[in-house]
Amino acid sequence: MKKYGLIGFPLTHSFSKSYFAEKFRREGIVDCQYELYELPEIQALPAVLVNEPELVGLNVTIPYKQEVIPYLDRLDPACREIGAVNCIKITPLELIGFNTDYFGFKTSLSNWLGIERPGALILGTGGASRAVAQALKDLNISFLRISRSPNPDSGTTRSYEDLTASPQLLQEYPLIINTTPLGTYPNTADLPPIPLAGLGPEQWYYDLVYNPEETSLMREAARRGAKTKNGMEMLHLQAEAAWEIWNEVD
Repeated sequence: MKKYGLIGFPLTHSFSKSYFAEKFRREGIVDCQYELYELPEIQALPAVLVNEPELVGLNVTIPYKQEVIPYLDRLDPACREIGAVNCIKITPLELIGFNTDYFGFKTSLSNWLGIERPGALILGTGGASRAVAQALKDLNISFLRISRSPNPDSGTTRSYEDLTASPQLLQEYPLIINTTPLGTYPNTADLPPIPLAGLGPEQWYYDLVYNPEETSLMREAARRGAKTKNGMEMLHLQAEAAWEIWNEVD
Protein backbone atom coordinates (compact mmCIF):
# COMPACT_ATOMS: atom_id res chain seq x y z
CA MET A 1 0.00 0.00 0.00
CA LYS A 2 1.33 3.41 -0.99
CA LYS A 3 0.27 6.28 1.22
CA TYR A 4 0.03 9.96 0.44
CA GLY A 5 -1.22 12.77 2.61
CA LEU A 6 -1.53 16.41 3.56
CA ILE A 7 0.07 18.22 6.50
CA GLY A 8 -1.12 21.56 7.84
CA PHE A 9 -3.21 23.13 10.56
CA PRO A 10 -6.16 23.29 10.57
CA LEU A 11 -7.35 20.97 7.81
CA THR A 12 -11.11 21.39 8.12
CA HIS A 13 -11.13 23.30 4.81
CA SER A 14 -9.22 20.72 2.78
CA PHE A 15 -10.62 19.00 -0.32
CA SER A 16 -7.42 17.04 -0.93
CA LYS A 17 -8.52 13.72 0.55
CA SER A 18 -11.78 13.65 -1.40
CA TYR A 19 -9.97 14.83 -4.56
CA PHE A 20 -7.46 11.98 -4.45
CA ALA A 21 -10.05 9.40 -3.38
CA GLU A 22 -12.08 10.32 -6.46
CA LYS A 23 -8.96 10.23 -8.63
CA PHE A 24 -8.11 6.73 -7.38
CA ARG A 25 -11.66 5.55 -8.07
CA ARG A 26 -11.97 7.22 -11.49
CA GLU A 27 -8.60 6.03 -12.78
CA GLY A 28 -8.74 2.55 -11.25
CA ILE A 29 -5.68 3.21 -9.07
CA VAL A 30 -5.43 0.47 -6.44
CA ASP A 31 -3.30 0.00 -3.32
CA CYS A 32 -3.12 3.77 -2.74
CA GLN A 33 -4.46 5.80 0.15
CA TYR A 34 -4.55 9.54 0.93
CA GLU A 35 -4.85 10.78 4.53
CA LEU A 36 -4.95 14.09 6.39
CA TYR A 37 -2.29 14.74 9.04
CA GLU A 38 -3.33 17.75 11.07
CA LEU A 39 -0.21 18.91 12.91
CA PRO A 40 -0.56 21.51 15.69
CA GLU A 41 3.16 22.19 15.18
CA ILE A 42 5.63 21.30 12.46
CA GLN A 43 7.86 19.55 15.02
CA ALA A 44 5.36 16.66 14.85
CA LEU A 45 6.36 15.81 11.27
CA PRO A 46 9.21 13.36 12.10
CA ALA A 47 6.83 11.29 14.25
CA VAL A 48 4.36 11.08 11.34
CA LEU A 49 7.11 9.79 9.07
CA VAL A 50 8.15 7.16 11.63
CA ASN A 51 4.58 6.04 12.33
CA GLU A 52 3.59 5.95 8.64
CA PRO A 53 6.41 4.05 6.88
CA GLU A 54 4.28 3.57 3.76
CA LEU A 55 4.17 7.31 3.05
CA VAL A 56 5.72 8.22 -0.31
CA GLY A 57 4.38 11.73 -0.77
CA LEU A 58 2.97 14.67 1.17
CA ASN A 59 1.23 17.89 0.28
CA VAL A 60 1.94 20.86 2.56
CA THR A 61 -0.54 23.62 3.32
CA ILE A 62 -0.90 26.59 5.68
CA PRO A 63 0.99 27.37 7.88
CA TYR A 64 3.94 25.08 7.10
CA LYS A 65 5.04 25.89 3.53
CA GLN A 66 8.13 27.66 4.82
CA GLU A 67 8.49 26.05 8.26
CA VAL A 68 8.83 22.57 6.73
CA ILE A 69 12.02 23.41 4.81
CA PRO A 70 14.51 22.64 7.65
CA TYR A 71 13.07 19.10 7.83
CA LEU A 72 13.91 18.34 4.20
CA ASP A 73 17.14 16.95 2.78
CA ARG A 74 17.04 19.05 -0.36
CA LEU A 75 14.86 21.29 -2.50
CA ASP A 76 14.09 21.17 -6.18
CA PRO A 77 16.01 24.14 -7.71
CA ALA A 78 12.82 25.98 -8.72
CA CYS A 79 11.39 25.42 -5.26
CA ARG A 80 14.56 26.81 -3.67
CA GLU A 81 14.14 30.00 -5.67
CA ILE A 82 10.54 30.40 -4.53
CA GLY A 83 11.40 29.68 -0.88
CA ALA A 84 8.26 27.69 -0.07
CA VAL A 85 7.29 24.00 -0.27
CA ASN A 86 3.86 22.50 -0.89
CA CYS A 87 4.90 19.03 -2.07
CA ILE A 88 7.32 16.50 -0.55
CA LYS A 89 8.60 13.39 -2.26
CA ILE A 90 9.58 10.73 0.27
CA THR A 91 12.22 8.21 -0.78
CA PRO A 92 14.14 5.66 1.31
CA LEU A 93 17.13 8.01 1.28
CA GLU A 94 15.75 11.55 1.46
CA LEU A 95 12.89 14.03 1.64
CA ILE A 96 12.75 16.33 -1.40
CA GLY A 97 10.76 19.58 -1.47
CA PHE A 98 8.90 20.89 -4.52
CA ASN A 99 6.44 23.70 -5.23
CA THR A 100 3.50 22.77 -7.44
CA ASP A 101 1.54 25.87 -6.36
CA TYR A 102 3.69 27.75 -8.86
CA PHE A 103 2.68 25.55 -11.78
CA GLY A 104 -0.98 25.44 -10.73
CA PHE A 105 -1.30 29.18 -10.26
CA LYS A 106 0.67 30.21 -13.34
CA THR A 107 -1.28 27.88 -15.63
CA SER A 108 -4.64 28.80 -14.13
CA LEU A 109 -3.95 32.55 -14.26
CA SER A 110 -2.74 32.37 -17.87
CA ASN A 111 -5.88 30.47 -18.86
CA TRP A 112 -8.01 33.18 -17.23
CA LEU A 113 -6.20 36.31 -18.40
CA GLY A 114 -5.52 35.27 -21.97
CA ILE A 115 -3.29 37.94 -23.49
CA GLU A 116 -4.06 40.49 -20.75
CA ARG A 117 -1.24 41.35 -18.36
CA PRO A 118 -2.67 43.76 -15.75
CA GLY A 119 -0.52 44.85 -12.80
CA ALA A 120 -1.25 42.86 -9.66
CA LEU A 121 -1.72 43.33 -5.93
CA ILE A 122 -0.76 40.23 -3.94
CA LEU A 123 -2.69 40.11 -0.66
CA GLY A 124 -0.54 38.32 1.93
CA THR A 125 3.12 37.40 2.25
CA GLY A 126 2.98 33.74 3.30
CA GLY A 127 4.21 30.65 1.48
CA ALA A 128 1.55 30.70 -1.24
CA SER A 129 2.34 34.34 -2.04
CA ARG A 130 5.92 33.37 -2.88
CA ALA A 131 4.77 30.97 -5.61
CA VAL A 132 2.33 33.60 -6.88
CA ALA A 133 5.07 36.26 -7.00
CA GLN A 134 7.40 33.98 -8.95
CA ALA A 135 4.64 33.13 -11.43
CA LEU A 136 3.87 36.84 -11.94
CA LYS A 137 7.56 37.59 -12.54
CA ASP A 138 7.75 34.83 -15.14
CA LEU A 139 4.59 36.17 -16.83
CA ASN A 140 6.07 39.69 -16.88
CA ILE A 141 3.30 41.05 -14.65
CA SER A 142 4.30 43.85 -12.29
CA PHE A 143 3.03 43.56 -8.72
CA LEU A 144 2.92 44.98 -5.22
CA ARG A 145 2.62 42.89 -2.07
CA ILE A 146 0.01 44.00 0.47
CA SER A 147 0.64 42.94 4.08
CA ARG A 148 -0.64 43.63 7.58
CA SER A 149 2.99 44.17 8.61
CA PRO A 150 4.88 45.50 5.58
CA ASN A 151 8.65 45.52 5.45
CA PRO A 152 9.77 49.17 5.20
CA ASP A 153 12.94 48.05 3.44
CA SER A 154 10.99 46.50 0.58
CA GLY A 155 9.66 48.75 -2.15
CA THR A 156 7.20 46.09 -3.24
CA THR A 157 5.36 45.69 0.07
CA ARG A 158 2.61 48.05 1.22
CA SER A 159 0.06 47.91 4.02
CA TYR A 160 -3.70 47.55 3.83
CA GLU A 161 -3.83 51.06 5.31
CA ASP A 162 -1.80 52.31 2.34
CA LEU A 163 -4.28 50.66 0.01
CA THR A 164 -7.23 52.33 1.75
CA ALA A 165 -5.47 55.71 1.73
CA SER A 166 -4.45 55.35 -1.93
CA PRO A 167 -7.40 53.69 -3.72
CA GLN A 168 -5.81 54.61 -7.07
CA LEU A 169 -3.59 51.57 -6.52
CA LEU A 170 -6.61 49.47 -7.48
CA GLN A 171 -6.56 51.20 -10.85
CA GLU A 172 -2.80 50.91 -11.29
CA TYR A 173 -2.84 47.25 -10.24
CA PRO A 174 -6.29 45.97 -11.25
CA LEU A 175 -5.46 42.26 -10.77
CA ILE A 176 -6.02 41.45 -7.09
CA ILE A 177 -4.83 38.07 -5.82
CA ASN A 178 -5.75 36.85 -2.36
CA THR A 179 -3.14 34.42 -1.03
CA THR A 180 -4.36 34.62 2.58
CA PRO A 181 -6.74 32.10 4.19
CA LEU A 182 -9.28 34.85 4.90
CA GLY A 183 -12.74 33.71 3.83
CA THR A 184 -11.95 29.99 4.08
CA TYR A 185 -14.55 27.67 5.63
CA PRO A 186 -15.67 27.82 8.42
CA ASN A 187 -14.82 31.54 8.77
CA THR A 188 -16.51 32.44 5.52
CA ALA A 189 -17.49 35.98 6.58
CA ASP A 190 -13.85 37.06 6.85
CA LEU A 191 -12.37 39.08 4.02
CA PRO A 192 -9.16 41.02 3.40
CA PRO A 193 -9.58 44.71 4.39
CA ILE A 194 -9.35 46.28 0.95
CA PRO A 195 -11.44 49.35 -0.10
CA LEU A 196 -14.51 47.75 -1.65
CA ALA A 197 -15.65 51.04 -3.17
CA GLY A 198 -12.61 50.90 -5.46
CA LEU A 199 -13.71 47.64 -7.09
CA GLY A 200 -15.42 47.76 -10.47
CA PRO A 201 -15.60 46.23 -13.97
CA GLU A 202 -11.93 47.00 -14.62
CA GLN A 203 -10.74 44.73 -11.77
CA TRP A 204 -9.82 41.05 -11.85
CA TYR A 205 -10.11 39.28 -8.48
CA TYR A 206 -8.43 35.89 -8.08
CA ASP A 207 -8.92 34.15 -4.72
CA LEU A 208 -6.71 31.15 -3.96
CA VAL A 209 -9.41 30.00 -1.52
CA TYR A 210 -11.59 27.23 -2.99
CA ASN A 211 -13.82 26.39 -0.01
CA PRO A 212 -16.33 28.02 -0.30
CA GLU A 213 -16.46 28.26 -4.07
CA GLU A 214 -17.39 31.94 -3.76
CA THR A 215 -15.74 33.82 -0.91
CA SER A 216 -17.21 36.95 0.66
CA LEU A 217 -14.75 39.15 -1.19
CA MET A 218 -15.39 37.36 -4.49
CA ARG A 219 -19.09 38.07 -4.00
CA GLU A 220 -18.46 41.74 -3.18
CA ALA A 221 -16.18 42.11 -6.21
CA ALA A 222 -18.66 40.42 -8.53
CA ARG A 223 -21.48 42.67 -7.27
CA ARG A 224 -19.44 45.64 -8.43
CA GLY A 225 -18.80 44.16 -11.86
CA ALA A 226 -15.30 42.73 -11.33
CA LYS A 227 -14.23 39.47 -12.94
CA THR A 228 -13.66 36.76 -10.31
CA LYS A 229 -12.05 33.34 -10.08
CA ASN A 230 -11.47 30.94 -7.19
CA GLY A 231 -8.60 28.54 -6.54
CA MET A 232 -10.28 25.29 -7.60
CA GLU A 233 -8.56 25.00 -10.99
CA MET A 234 -5.24 25.80 -9.31
CA LEU A 235 -5.94 23.06 -6.75
CA HIS A 236 -6.53 20.47 -9.48
CA LEU A 237 -3.46 21.52 -11.46
CA GLN A 238 -1.10 21.51 -8.48
CA ALA A 239 -2.49 18.18 -7.24
CA GLU A 240 -1.87 16.52 -10.60
CA ALA A 241 1.63 18.00 -10.72
CA ALA A 242 2.30 16.56 -7.24
CA TRP A 243 1.03 13.14 -8.35
CA GLU A 244 3.49 13.16 -11.26
CA ILE A 245 6.36 14.10 -8.94
CA TRP A 246 5.52 11.39 -6.44
CA ASN A 247 5.31 8.71 -9.12
CA GLU A 248 8.07 9.67 -11.52
CA VAL A 249 10.82 7.10 -11.90
CA ASP A 250 14.14 8.45 -10.68
